Amino acid sequence: MGRHELTNQQGERLAPLLPPQKPRTGRPSKDHRTIINPILWLLRTGAPWRDLPERYGSWKTVASRFHRWQRAEIWQHVLQCLQQEADADGKLDWSLHHVDGTIVRAHQHAAGAQRPKDCGHPDEVLGRSQGGFSTKIHLRAEGGGKPITLLITPGQRHEQSVFESLMRQNR
Repeated sequence: MGRHELTNQQGERLAPLLPPQKPRTGRPSKDHRTIINPILWLLRTGAPWRDLPERYGSWKTVASRFHRWQRAEIWQHVLQCLQQEADADGKLDWSLHHVDGTIVRAHQHAAGAQRPKDCGHPDEVLGRSQGGFSTKIHLRAEGGGKPITLLITPGQRHEQSVFESLMRQNR
């Protein structure tokens, strides 16, 4: 097991939160855990999809499942369930909240490209500011620093403009 991969305990904890495995008809689908491990590797390293090591299989398979789950809001469901578990166990500090935003610069060629139909991203969150094209990630964390919710906006949006939305979500 690599350092970017789920432990057996983590895999067992996530299994009931994920959609059921596809029935074995036609081409068998890959086990969810064999898809999550490469996603974790990509998130940890920041590498592009196509640079996924061969030991994880086809990058297209991993990217397809990631985007399909994103459209179906599976990731949001998993986060909410884990937050509810942590809250029930008294592991969240609701007495204090941390709110911050960070800008993610986009490559100069990122804007203006024609997107494929049904690409799963109907809302453009790329904005133009003095620094060029960018996106802003706004995050709210509980008192212990665990992320509670995040919003993504065009880069020129100020943190104050989404503060109320951040505070209303997930509690």
